[in-house]
Amino acid sequence: MAKGKNLVIVESPAKAKTIGKYLGPDYKVTASMGHLRDLPKSTLGVDIDAGFIPDYQPVKGREDTIRELEKAAGASSRVYLATDPDREGEAISWHLKELLHIPDDQVYRVTFNEITKRVVNEEIQKPRAIDQDLVDAQQARRILDRIVGYKLSPLLWTKLKYGLSAGRVQSVATRLVVDREEEIRAFVPEEYWILEARLCHSSGQSFTAKYFGRDGRKAELSGEDEVLKVQSDVENAPFTVDSVRRKDSKRTPAPPFITSTLQQEASRKLGMTPRRTMALAQQLYEGVDIEGEGTVGLITYMRTDSLRLSDEALAAAGDLIRSRYGAEYYAGAPRRFKNRNSAQDAHEAIRPSVPELTPERVRGSLQNDLYRLYKLIWNRFIASQMAPAVYDSVTVDFLCAGHIFRSSCNALKFAGFTAVYEEGRDEDSDTREIPLPAMTAGETVELLELIKEQKFTQPPARYTEATLIREMEETGIGRPSTYAPTVSTILDREYVVKDGKNLRPTPLGEVVTNLMKERFADIVSPGFTAGMEETLDSVEKGKKQWQQVLADFYGGFSRSLAEAEKALEGEHLKIPDEESDEICPECGRRLVVKSGRFGRFLACPGYPDCKFTKPIVIEMPGKCPRCGSRILKRTSKNGYAYYACERGKDCGFMTWDVPTGENCPECGHTLFKKSGRGFNKPFCVNEKCSRFVPEDKRGYPKKTAGDGSAEKKTSEKKPAAKKTAGNTASKKTAAKRPASGKTAGGKE
Repeated sequence: MAKGKNLVIVESPAKAKTIGKYLGPDYKVTASMGHLRDLPKSTLGVDIDAGFIPDYQPVKGREDTIRELEKAAGASSRVYLATDPDREGEAISWHLKELLHIPDDQVYRVTFNEITKRVVNEEIQKPRAIDQDLVDAQQARRILDRIVGYKLSPLLWTKLKYGLSAGRVQSVATRLVVDREEEIRAFVPEEYWILEARLCHSSGQSFTAKYFGRDGRKAELSGEDEVLKVQSDVENAPFTVDSVRRKDSKRTPAPPFITSTLQQEASRKLGMTPRRTMALAQQLYEGVDIEGEGTVGLITYMRTDSLRLSDEALAAAGDLIRSRYGAEYYAGAPRRFKNRNSAQDAHEAIRPSVPELTPERVRGSLQNDLYRLYKLIWNRFIASQMAPAVYDSVTVDFLCAGHIFRSSCNALKFAGFTAVYEEGRDEDSDTREIPLPAMTAGETVELLELIKEQKFTQPPARYTEATLIREMEETGIGRPSTYAPTVSTILDREYVVKDGKNLRPTPLGEVVTNLMKERFADIVSPGFTAGMEETLDSVEKGKKQWQQVLADFYGGFSRSLAEAEKALEGEHLKIPDEESDEICPECGRRLVVKSGRFGRFLACPGYPDCKFTKPIVIEMPGKCPRCGSRILKRTSKNGYAYYACERGKDCGFMTWDVPTGENCPECGHTLFKKSGRGFNKPFCVNEKCSRFVPEDKRGYPKKTAGDGSAEKKTSEKKPAAKKTAGNTASKKTAAKRPASGKTAGGKE
């Protein structure tokens, strides 16, 4: 590269490809592939006594990348560091400057809230210096988490089990799940009753009214004797319409997404984990090839807690709503949303970078999951600027022997924003919107029957990934960039497991949490952790010095650590077995859950006398295409998931393809899809069906020109089940997994 050309360094090749197309030949855009300098893995890497001085080292295995970047930087008159617009991105830029020895007068920091041609070219013309306050806030977080992890984890190894870890945020998230489980166990249900009257209007329409109270006051029916008393009073008395109240009620749209709400809604509506959601959002932000448009960053930066929207985006949304849906569907003026006090207003909310690129317009260019997530983001943003939904709300009170029964309904009068988007719910709603007949005060209705039902109050629901993230956000635990990694960590460490969609603590998670609560109350205190986040925000704003923040924390922490080590000296805590409902067929003991190289499985607690084990059975949707029995998910000895009939060898059906739960419209058999991310087109495996797809036609989707990497090209071909001469090492590894779609008798 000739001296005088400009070098732009970003984190990923996809981002480099998109930005490179926008900047033109005067710029060379290259990727650092993430962090190139960090604390060492094998040691603490922080000199606490010298004032928390970090020992940053080049990341092992990245020597070639560092040399290439150093050479490119030395041959450039200007070096633009264009890493992500957050604390971590700022720290990566600072590390690059230090590692590559770039002079102060040669380095320029630029950030892109959205990767579009207009924004990229505008921002490159107004670079700034690296923000040292942002860097220091990230350094404080990194070193704080390193100290907690490296000091606490060895204690857990000696007192519980080798390989455990503790963390400033992950331990609090685990505690939330454990505390909720304790609430559920301690919950004492209370009895209550529901009494409904099924009534019939003179028009012939029947409807129900629920018991409300007596003499104008609301009352609860807590026992059957109270229900029987009301029944006795009203069974032979007339039901008279006491009042009819009708009004228009409005419902306004939810704000556009921030990181936490995107993860919650993608979990509820799309069934995506937070980790998967953020990986897809990263792709949409960095750029996707769109037919007729070229490479486009489809959404704004996805790690944000700000609800701010730019004037340009608001104007574009208004124009699109008026032209696409009609003027009456527009809110009438830009709708702005108020941020929380802790929000970083330098960012915008998550929105489409170019609202004119509708989901329908880009669908053919996106893999299915990318399309679904983009559509969710696009719909939420557009809906946020639309008119409220209007409902015709009717409430009718019926009077009978002094008792009040109430019936109500909300009929949609004007769809407004609900024509585009409605927010998901974490709990199922039992709301019934059955239109009521037209009634006036004074008229009577006929009692058809009284329906009584005994109920009991329910314990609080277990967290799901979505509700745990919401709780973390509301209590100030972590920040947008930490929600998904934190949830993934506590699942990976098996402190928490998924029971359907719900999160449940394991015995290991409970023992670790109880130890932390007893010995390190601050570390697992939601209030303390939230306060530390606010302190880090103060460092970012230049109000506090980062090393002093660490010193203030370390004094109390080191004392707690010393006290815990002394109190637990010579003690080894036992992790109780997690019992299952299944019985060992060989010795009759109750099987327990164990963890191994390939995840959790059932084993006899009588080992080594009894060595019986079996996989944990997970029932999949759909039915076996051979015999109609259940399909179970199992794990091979090499750790790969496969799907087999519950009857095992008696049936013999087994496949590596995933049952979808959808039925073939032609023959009614369960449809399957290729395993792996991005493979969502279902196919029929019934050979007698006209929609049957043979195994050799179920391959991976073709890559478009420009996808580029050798790794992607290799992945276009399904690895063979058998090794052949001349295979590379990577092919040999891939070949351990049998060919997808194969059906054969599989072992239980």
